[in-house]
Amino acid sequence: MKLSTLITSSVLALAAAPALAQDKTINIAGFGASSGVVGIFGQNSGAAMAAAVEKINAEGGVTLADGSKAMIVTEYYDDRCNAEEGISVLRRIASTDALVAVGPTCSNVAEPLFGILQAKVDDAGDTGLQFPVFTDVAIKGGLAGISEWVFRNTPSEATMYDNLFAWIRETNPDAKTIYGGVEEDFAHSRFTWYSVMKTAAEAHGFEVVGEAQWLLNDTNFSNQARGMRRAEPDVVAISAHPFTTCGMLREMARQRVEPKVLVGLTSSSSLETLTGCANEAEGIIIPTSFAPVNDAAQEAADAVAAKGGALDLHSASAWENIMILRDVIEAAGVEGTAASLEEDRRKIRDGLAALTEVNGLLGANKRMPDGEAVKPYVFVDAENGKWEVLHNPGS
Repeated sequence: MKLSTLITSSVLALAAAPALAQDKTINIAGFGASSGVVGIFGQNSGAAMAAAVEKINAEGGVTLADGSKAMIVTEYYDDRCNAEEGISVLRRIASTDALVAVGPTCSNVAEPLFGILQAKVDDAGDTGLQFPVFTDVAIKGGLAGISEWVFRNTPSEATMYDNLFAWIRETNPDAKTIYGGVEEDFAHSRFTWYSVMKTAAEAHGFEVVGEAQWLLNDTNFSNQARGMRRAEPDVVAISAHPFTTCGMLREMARQRVEPKVLVGLTSSSSLETLTGCANEAEGIIIPTSFAPVNDAAQEAADAVAAKGGALDLHSASAWENIMILRDVIEAAGVEGTAASLEEDRRKIRDGLAALTEVNGLLGANKRMPDGEAVKPYVFVDAENGKWEVLHNPGS
């Protein structure tokens, strides 16, 4: 269940830090899917957490309430994108000296998992788990509202796709119709097509002329592509993760389905899509809250690559979460002792709740009262095996 301690403070960082800091540690746990079909997302988040921790420790660690320094340590736990295992993993993390957990990967894990947490802080009648969770990946809209112990650093897909379809309408005035394809058994994929992409497309005047469904483990997409080809849509939107996105794109190419515009799911703006089907993905447009468009973003991407991972909109959030938690630990006056553990966890929760704006890799991330975030974003497309910024709505 626990990914080997690939995420621990580096020996070099410990050696470089003051001796006092070596005597104290602060534990931040990570968890999510690091195995299975979507395991690459957890692996990338784990690498991003490792790289961020290494950077902080190399700079001296975090300052505690008494002025002493502590190193951050972290482990990554695998929940295999399974709700029952996710709940078990979080309970296990809560039984350790971890102050906070970063995760999970899958929205179908996050939703029931958040339900075991205390819904309202200081509700004496609610015996739910009182432990702060800072989500990096699970992106289905509105999940932070389940518990006041939950905070998310995920972008608003509703905002991104609304602006994307407005931009497509402006830049492709001849495009009138849209056909959707959706990974029906994955909570994020399903929610994003039916409640986000489809809604935004219709709001901007596109006529939905059909839908195709498949499952996360499917490998044959011939019937779905055949229905798409018959509909002859101007726009195709694929709400699926890299593995089935590539399968569908390959079948579309085989059947010569050639829409004017191809739109993808946020989670597919990743290295995995380009590794799996760069030729077929050429030109696909996806909104994302990360691209290496400035020095800080590029430095973070390089640091994560050195840990064997790739930085995308999900793992970039894991990097940002660690940096945000460093600042919260210092501002909240965390003591970092065994006796202060429960009090320190509450300080982390209250510190996250008090934030209104933090520095992110693409600029300022706004923190909302409901635990959600509003993040800068860009539109990228696949060009010659790379993700290139196609349009920056904020410029």
